[in-house]
Parts: sequence; structure tokens; C-alpha cells
Amino acid sequence: MALHKLLIDDFSDDTYSLMAIHCTLEDYRVAYLLNQYLNINLIRKSKDLDFKYIASSYSIYEWKDKNQLITWNLVSNVCKKEEDSLTSTGSLFKSQNKIIRIHNLIPEHKKVNYFLKINDDENLINEKTLIHKIQEIPQIAAVYSIDVTQLKTKDNLIFN
Repeated sequence: MALHKLLIDDFSDDTYSLMAIHCTLEDYRVAYLLNQYLNINLIRKSKDLDFKYIASSYSIYEWKDKNQLITWNLVSNVCKKEEDSLTSTGSLFKSQNKIIRIHNLIPEHKKVNYFLKINDDENLINEKTLIHKIQEIPQIAAVYSIDVTQLKTKDNLIFN
């Protein structure tokens, strides 16, 4: 009898491009600028990308190009949460301080503000041309391509 072994990597989908965007603008402004310069139509999804194990949520925008069968996603890499910090002061009363914790969607790239993920099975998108167009946006400090195979937390990029 033949033995069939399934590997987790058999189900991974690495047919997408991932670009890092460094920018201090709010997510809706970045989506608006990308729509203007790239002639796309990113729209915020009704639900944010939530991760219960780290208690964080990330804004996500999506556009499905039905003509070329390409899905575009803009997702925030930074989630800032205000949490209670209980510190002992040596007195009878508890001192509650608020601290802001920063969680990253992809911890290997902590300085990246946004990721642009493009699901392109047919390789119709030219990454160099796309990066050049994004670099023309004056409010964006830097944009570059990321090698998805080198990411340790690429499972966080599964949106659907």
C-alpha cells in the first residue's frame, strides 16, 4: 500500500508580490494616493484583520481586478494599543499607568508602515514599474519589494 504524505508547504501560496511602504500618513490617505497614482480602487474592508493571540487588529484595504484576475491588498503593519500597566509602588493602593504597546503584523520588518500584497497568478504585474510609480508619490518615503520566502511570519499574510 502506498503512503501519501502531505506537507504544510503544499498548501502555501507564494504566487504573490509583497512590497513594503514607509510612510507616516494614515491608512486611508495611503490607499487614496495609491488609487490615484496606480489607477486602482482599494476599498477598506468591513472587518479589520484581527489576531486574537496577540490581541491586535490591522486595517486592510482590498481591490479585486476582475479583468486581470488580480487581488490587491493594502494592510497596515503597525497596531498601537493602549493597555493598563500595573506597577507596584510599595503603597496600599495600586497605581495604574497606561502604556502604549506596538504590535507588528510582520515582526521581521518593524520599521515598515504598510504592506502592498498583490496576488498575481499569471505574473502580469511588473514589480519594477510598480515600485517606480509608487516612488513618484511625494508623501511616501520608501518602497521596495520583499522576498516572501524569507519571511518567518508569512502566515499572517493570509487574508482570505
